[in-house]
Amino acid sequence: MKTSWLVIVGLAGSLTITTAAPPPTVTIIPRPIRATSSDGVFVITPSTVIDADAATDDVGALLSESLAPAMGVALKTMHEASAAGNRISIGLDQSLARLGPEGYTLVVARDRVTIRAASPAGAFYGTQSLRQLLPPAIYDASGHPNQLWEIPCVSIEDAPRFAWRGVMMDASRHFMPKTFVLKFIDTIAMSKLNTFHWHLTDDQGWRIEIKQYPKLTDVGAWRKQTRVGHEGPNAGFDGVPHGGFYTQQDIRDVVAYAKRRFITIVPEIEMPGHAQAAVASYPELGNTGQPVDVMQNWGVSKNIYNAKDGTITFLQHVLDEVMTLFPGTFIHIGGDEATKEQWIASPDAQAEIKAMGLKDEHELQSYFIRKMDAYLASKGRRLIGWDEILEGGLAPGAAVMSWRGSDGGIAAAKAGHDVVMSPNDFAYFDHYQARPTSTEPLAIGGYLPLDKVYAFEPVPTGLNATEAAHVLGAQANIWTEYIGTPEYFEYMAFPRLFAMAEVVWSPKDGRDFADFTARLGPAEQRLRARGVNFRPTSR
Repeated sequence: MKTSWLVIVGLAGSLTITTAAPPPTVTIIPRPIRATSSDGVFVITPSTVIDADAATDDVGALLSESLAPAMGVALKTMHEASAAGNRISIGLDQSLARLGPEGYTLVVARDRVTIRAASPAGAFYGTQSLRQLLPPAIYDASGHPNQLWEIPCVSIEDAPRFAWRGVMMDASRHFMPKTFVLKFIDTIAMSKLNTFHWHLTDDQGWRIEIKQYPKLTDVGAWRKQTRVGHEGPNAGFDGVPHGGFYTQQDIRDVVAYAKRRFITIVPEIEMPGHAQAAVASYPELGNTGQPVDVMQNWGVSKNIYNAKDGTITFLQHVLDEVMTLFPGTFIHIGGDEATKEQWIASPDAQAEIKAMGLKDEHELQSYFIRKMDAYLASKGRRLIGWDEILEGGLAPGAAVMSWRGSDGGIAAAKAGHDVVMSPNDFAYFDHYQARPTSTEPLAIGGYLPLDKVYAFEPVPTGLNATEAAHVLGAQANIWTEYIGTPEYFEYMAFPRLFAMAEVVWSPKDGRDFADFTARLGPAEQRLRARGVNFRPTSR
């Protein structure tokens, strides 16, 4: 007996889909575009061999490593595709180029598992689907590693809807240790997210070592205390110093770890606003010349960078070191919430506006961003920033991350610029996920339940096909003003991040929240087995 779940899908633009209920054995998140189940099982045992070709050798090795803790033994890897026996076969097949570079096929038969793709990335995603077909429990009833795993026979063909499938970690407001960053990257990889946006600098902390400017971490990585609670009569400070930063070796380790899982890291170095930690380190970067502390409160600081040539050179030197650490195409420069009051009051800023024939402070910010855009372009990189970079004129070649709703993304796409959709009403995971909020841990505010995340559509209405093609994808953002520990970070991420993963991977049509929640049960069991904290949907 076979049960089919078929989606006819195009790899770009709008999708045409015919879908039936997915087979009960296919509990994969995000939902594959096509799955057909059949009778029988494939049994993984300690003698199962992972047979990968030369191009997918590391994909096979990583699969063996990921299964080893649960099995108590690492499966042997080899390169003998024609050999018989119980094996998991992984390899490239250029006929699958029709599925794009991240598409794959996965066939589980009684005697063999076969994963094929046009590129190693697709093969990797095939292994992540295979892992989700395994029983969630990693130990047997006696507490020993589970060495016998039955995988239901199934045939899957799958490919992502969007190229940018991301999540942002704010490590500035609260520092997240390297060990947790690695754990989080490993967790999101299973859901086929491929972009990790790492927010590394802000008013409340500078988290990346810059060797040319050591005060950025000697001073800027540490604040004297931290705000507790929301604004109001009961607000206060904890009196506890907080800080930390990633050495350049830490970052190399994280980048290499992510790359092995086909995740690109996009670093964010904020400018011209959210700069108080940098100004505390080097007061000459500011507009008053007066010393300031690393910000201890939340909210938006008025201490922004000045727009002098020396400051722009300073930031370009910072970006030079950033680019040596992060090989991806995009560098995020923030550009959001840059209050202009210091520029309005600064004779130097006003003189620059007059000398360059600019209209106002917004155009001065545009000048600032354009300088950075040109510099990054000269190095073969692309600038991306929050939608405020539209103000005063969008820098040529820049991409926009739309956070204040969808309007910024619409405007940028209509102007021919690439867009990543991350609107605060659908993608801000620092918002409460349940009501009454009094029963939840303290959050910044707002309300974003799981079903609303799942209802998110990254391509805004009102865009024609050409404009819609500029929507690279979408991402969730996890700001950490009130998220002080890795455990709380995970609680705010999951299971909402599963919903976002399905939004950016699976076809729009055929999306079914009831079906999604049915697949959440095994997903939550896997989180629990991996020691990941989360908010249970049954709560």
